[in-house]
Amino acid sequence: MKTTYKPNWLTGALIGAGLTAVLIAIFYLVQQLVGTVFVPFDIFDWVNRVAPGDLIRFGIETMVKIITTLNLGQLSTAAKTAENAMAILGMFATGIVVSAILYQLLPRIKTSQVPTAGLIAGLVIGIPVMLISRTVDINSTQSEFVNAIWILLGFIVWGLALSGIYNRLTAARVTNAPQDDMVEAIDRRQFLVRFGGATAAITLVGAGLGAALRRSAAPANQVASVSGTGTSANAAPLQAWSATHKLPNDGDPVIPAPGTRPELTPVAEHYRIDINSIPPTISESEWTLSIGGLVDAPYTLTLADLKSKYTASDQFITLACISNPLAGELTGTTRWTGISLKQLVADMKLKPNATHLKITSADNFDEFVDLDTINKDERVMLTYEWDGLPLAVDHGFPLRVYIPNHYGMKQPKWITTIEAVDSWQPGWWVRRGWDKDAIMDATSVIDTIAVNNVVTGKDNAKLIPIGGMAHAGSRGISKVELKIDDADWVEAELRKPMSEVTWVIWRYDWPFASGSHNFTVRCTDGAGTAQVMDEAGPGPGGATGYDRTSQTV
Repeated sequence: MKTTYKPNWLTGALIGAGLTAVLIAIFYLVQQLVGTVFVPFDIFDWVNRVAPGDLIRFGIETMVKIITTLNLGQLSTAAKTAENAMAILGMFATGIVVSAILYQLLPRIKTSQVPTAGLIAGLVIGIPVMLISRTVDINSTQSEFVNAIWILLGFIVWGLALSGIYNRLTAARVTNAPQDDMVEAIDRRQFLVRFGGATAAITLVGAGLGAALRRSAAPANQVASVSGTGTSANAAPLQAWSATHKLPNDGDPVIPAPGTRPELTPVAEHYRIDINSIPPTISESEWTLSIGGLVDAPYTLTLADLKSKYTASDQFITLACISNPLAGELTGTTRWTGISLKQLVADMKLKPNATHLKITSADNFDEFVDLDTINKDERVMLTYEWDGLPLAVDHGFPLRVYIPNHYGMKQPKWITTIEAVDSWQPGWWVRRGWDKDAIMDATSVIDTIAVNNVVTGKDNAKLIPIGGMAHAGSRGISKVELKIDDADWVEAELRKPMSEVTWVIWRYDWPFASGSHNFTVRCTDGAGTAQVMDEAGPGPGGATGYDRTSQTV
């Protein structure tokens, strides 16, 4: 009796899961070894570039809510990890679906045509992925040709493996007894078990080796080791400015309450939000800033040119992401060093009809800034150092811009081109539905209710320090008030800010009473405008509302 076993779509999904996991692991390992593209990240970055803005905003806000609700860690780090996981899972799921469809179709064709079908399946995925990767890849050290061949080869082998395993599982032999069918079924099960074990082992080894190679490389939040900047095996590590200097408001009588955030954010803890799965890695020796558009003659500048031709200045700056939820972590303060963009504009020899600058990054992120703002505000700066160190790779090395009073979405990193243009155009995030101006909202946050740090006040009163920060862009903070339960608002003490564009640390020593209490904070900016009370989510113009918390004493 002749029986024929044809694997079904479910078997195809299982086989596809194993083979796709192996393919992802190999893509990752080879990327770490020789600098080829990592396909899942390229696909994910491309989707983020072409998806509707409303969908992207919904995804961002949903991810932020999940991370903050479940307390999954530092927000920007957890968000980037989640994005990377989604990229890998997206390719994994795609491989499973395509494999299931293929195994559903293969029983309808001749056995001799199965390998061709597998080849076609590999090409159907591989060719679009190859084209997508060419449009978004910014970090590969290999040529486009090498990456294209590598991607096609990977998916062709994947497709042929799918078809080869299908033929292996297709049983067609003459059997004369029921036990022969049982033997055949056991043989198939053994093969599937061995296949599962082999793919799991290859995946774990590939991913593990890739991770080990990545850990051995310089972390992205450290200084790039290029052209004498950063660290190397033969050079002593550079030292941050804050390691040897006092803050400009040192000695102010208002001392932050215990548990208040650091007044100067360590660079390694400063939030990172951008449009890339992997930040652009740029060599200083190969980088130039291209100046063009409506100028008499285009030209280029090196980082050394910017440092030698223009007067450097330092600013203590608080930056925040427009996606930051109410009282969220996507904000930080550090010391920025660079040149006033006004200096550069003076040398650009602009044509009379130039009204704006278009600033473009290595990842094609772009934003527009009007020349009137640049010429009236010398604080608009091109920055190449944070806290006395060259910009870290993931914070925009070698050059980023600072535009006072605006959220980070208006301020490109990894700048490569500045063009003079004759009109304003919507920048990257504005084209995707975010606010046109992105002016920073006034915000105030309760960082700490230091119940374990009771202090003694006047008349030996026992007081609990409460503290936090307030910020309103370049408008400053004139007042912070605290409301405890249903009592009247009381004014907090304000520590002198490090600059006119940094957050203000506030403190209130509370003559507490035992029990459970509710706390609310609000602020007024330097122009006398009160913080918006109505609660709104981050999109499209930034979160608003009062920060509230509860504490039992």
